[in-house]
Amino acid sequence: MDKKASQLHTFHIPVMGTGFSIDTPIKVAHYGISSVISLVDDTLIERIRKFYCEKFSLPYTPITKYEEDFRARRITEYLNLVDKIVQKQFTELKNSAFEVGTEITKYFELLPDHSPLKKLYARMLSMTDPKERLAVQKQLRDSIEPGDISVNIMTKLDRPNFAQDGKELPQEYSDALAALRGFAQSTLASAIVFSAGINRRLYSYVENFKDFYADTSGNIKKKIIIKVSDYRSAFTQGKFFAKKGIWVSEYRIESGLNCGGHVFPAAGELMGPILEEFKTKRADFIATLHGVYNQALQLKAKFAFWKPLDIKVTAQGGIGTASEDRFLHEHYGVDGTGWATPFLLVPEVTNVDATTLKRLSDATEDDLYISDVSPLGVSFNNLKGSLSDEEKDRKFQKGRPGSACPKGHLVTNTEFTEKPICTASRQYQKLKIEQLQAANLPEPVYQKAVQNVIKKACICNELGDGALLKNNITDAQRQLFPAVCPGPNIAYFTKISTLKEMVDHIYGRLNLLNNTYRPHMFIKELMLNIDYLKKEVTDALPGLSENNLRYFYEFKMNLRKGMDHYIGLFPQMMNETVELRKRSLEELHNFRSQFEEFVTNNPTVFSYVPAHNLQAIEA
Repeated sequence: MDKKASQLHTFHIPVMGTGFSIDTPIKVAHYGISSVISLVDDTLIERIRKFYCEKFSLPYTPITKYEEDFRARRITEYLNLVDKIVQKQFTELKNSAFEVGTEITKYFELLPDHSPLKKLYARMLSMTDPKERLAVQKQLRDSIEPGDISVNIMTKLDRPNFAQDGKELPQEYSDALAALRGFAQSTLASAIVFSAGINRRLYSYVENFKDFYADTSGNIKKKIIIKVSDYRSAFTQGKFFAKKGIWVSEYRIESGLNCGGHVFPAAGELMGPILEEFKTKRADFIATLHGVYNQALQLKAKFAFWKPLDIKVTAQGGIGTASEDRFLHEHYGVDGTGWATPFLLVPEVTNVDATTLKRLSDATEDDLYISDVSPLGVSFNNLKGSLSDEEKDRKFQKGRPGSACPKGHLVTNTEFTEKPICTASRQYQKLKIEQLQAANLPEPVYQKAVQNVIKKACICNELGDGALLKNNITDAQRQLFPAVCPGPNIAYFTKISTLKEMVDHIYGRLNLLNNTYRPHMFIKELMLNIDYLKKEVTDALPGLSENNLRYFYEFKMNLRKGMDHYIGLFPQMMNETVELRKRSLEELHNFRSQFEEFVTNNPTVFSYVPAHNLQAIEA
């Protein structure tokens, strides 16, 4: 971690939906806070670009969908605009006076108290000699920098695209590759986050852009960050890039279930043991990748490095208190943390419409659930009674379920059509319901099957609708019904807060938690995994396959490993209260007993032992 960055913030704001954080850098980057923009929805990106051009009195020339390479160009132009706005804001901040209420004062007040810059700032305030004070103020101004304007590509969203005559375009025009090109051609010096697993075609495309390669000083203008759920995935993906002479600068470890948006449960692998594996293997991990990386650079006749470039390991998903945040830094040695869901209650930072903001503020644990609303077929964190869900119900009652599918980023289904369509679309739901009607199913079975069809939401549109409503960007073609995808953590936050209040909460200067009892983040993740496993078992019965049995065996063993890790870990959390440590251990033992009882009561599900384990036992 470079010296200057270590003086600034220790957290970042991850990507949230398609629209919640689409302009977050404009709101926080000039204060040194890094955040992430989604590149999924280029239509929304174009509308937000128009909005900010008008707001800052900048020229705007529309990029229509009928133009060559419009998706990449829209992304490039928007990112250039954000970069320009942030640089202007930062210059103005840097030149403002050190007085009460100014932007530069806010910059330093937001920093963590242990930051060397914050301490130097405090010293400056106490100085009485004018010359000395001015000299330190100059030092402070020269030491600050804006936060990163990072972007995110969900690697699974990589549909092919078609020309006006219906012919499929070359693969570089697919959604993910066009988005990457849009970022690569922008003026940004920042990072791209790849999430949701490996996409070899996309990763190979990175080689085409010089900004992803390190210069002879080891600087990389456009860095790569990979969001991962375990060590094995991180090593596989890091090695894939290293073989191409591309260095991955950061690995973001995210809880598979204790997060917002889509959830990707890692077969019961829990965050604590995953972080421990990174901690213990980090030196070998870096050394191995460095060797592969240098070999690739030599084959490409590029400058090789005698020591590894910087690598950060960060963690996100379910963090809710300053003590949890601090423990991740101190015990596991993470270089930073990600805080997302709580920022949905910070209007200064994210785009949440007024109705949804109120419902999030009022949400309890019972209002939050893992749903099947995503057309991707991946579980999705959801809020009961969202405007999106209400509109789905209204459409069904009117006899016209489904969406018109105006954007089509999630088209994956070919059950009824040669060309993929979306399972949330009106076309698919009409055809599927007609198929179910023709099957003459028993009424209860039919009704359940229909509900499974109509539950799919048009999240292409609706995860961005909040950004349009929040900024009073009207849509003449349709009404707006925002979807929202908070993590379970939102149940413990009620106050609609300012940026300063939320940052103060993260750094332990303020407590924004409500009075609802909040289990430790590791306990909450364990609870979510046990509940998820029970649902998976119920859904799989009675027709268990070999794959089911292998998966449940792996899930069982990972949960046991995780609980063993936590039994030894909780007594070490000296920054937590004695009461919390004691209660967390009691909860842990209680959940372990419940889990083992569930295993015992389902022998058909959990009696499976892989062949290699069986051979070892017999030997």
